Amino acid sequence: MKRYLLSIALLVIMAGSVAYAQEMGITTGNKKGTYYQFGLNLAQLVKSRNINLNVFDSAGSVQNVYAVYKAPGVQLGIVQSDVLAFINKIQTDTALTRVAAKTRLVFPLYNEEVHLLGQEGIVDFDDLADRVVAVGEEGSGTYLTAKILFEISEVKPRELVAIGTDEGLAQLKQRKIDAMFYVAGQPVKLFAEGVTAQDNLGLVPITNKSILDFYLGVKIPAKTYSWQDQVINTVAVKAVLISYDFRGINCENVGKFAKTLQDNLEWLRANGHPKWKSVDLNAPVKGWEQYGCVTKYLQPSQRPTADRPRDVNPVMEAIKKMFSE
Repeated sequence: MKRYLLSIALLVIMAGSVAYAQEMGITTGNKKGTYYQFGLNLAQLVKSRNINLNVFDSAGSVQNVYAVYKAPGVQLGIVQSDVLAFINKIQTDTALTRVAAKTRLVFPLYNEEVHLLGQEGIVDFDDLADRVVAVGEEGSGTYLTAKILFEISEVKPRELVAIGTDEGLAQLKQRKIDAMFYVAGQPVKLFAEGVTAQDNLGLVPITNKSILDFYLGVKIPAKTYSWQDQVINTVAVKAVLISYDFRGINCENVGKFAKTLQDNLEWLRANGHPKWKSVDLNAPVKGWEQYGCVTKYLQPSQRPTADRPRDVNPVMEAIKKMFSE
């Protein structure tokens, strides 16, 4: 009888332990991409802390901003910093204003280089005038970045093709398009494995002065890809972790999650995706302040000093409207 009662007690304790596990969600990107792998790494990290982090794949940054704003069960998202900058800057659109008012920075992560791959004869970004260019699929960070680059540079391609990067590379090889964008941390697996010297394609420098006023200038070192002999000057955006302006329990959960990430960054660098080695939690993100629910959980000496689902996505609709005018 005592053994029976003890077994019942253990089952009750175990059931209570399972029920207590905190459910959280993070929206990331394509399952082959770095964002998704970061999500899986974070899920593995917090699992032992009694947090069940559900990792959702997505079309990319623009979709993620709206998912964090609207989708149930999604407290966190990984997006490109220029998406945040764009939302913060455009104050005349009511949908974007609502989203901006509730979007919060958790941590900056790592730089993502703008890769522009083109046919022979395209030697600089400005040569994209009157060309056919793949800009990534709608909802992706690549799509938004490419649109912004053309907007601020005033370079006018003949046609912008909204397709994914795999299809973009296929069409580039078939000479159906002249160039393609891919915003991702170097080295990009698609270009490392899917491009050879025999394809007669090359990375195109981005040196337009108007673009460099808006984006960080960086270099892609020579031989980052076996077919790339020269250093390439380009620009970069920063991948950032964002949340919603929660109050109550979700505020506390995001703060505790951020503290766990900060305290275990070295574990992530040793056991996670190689890009964790490039993560700088103290890097500034212009125009954005860190979420108050995060800062109160961080050690004062280590506190970063950064500046301030498939329904109709008002972020994407507003962006499309702006670029169509």
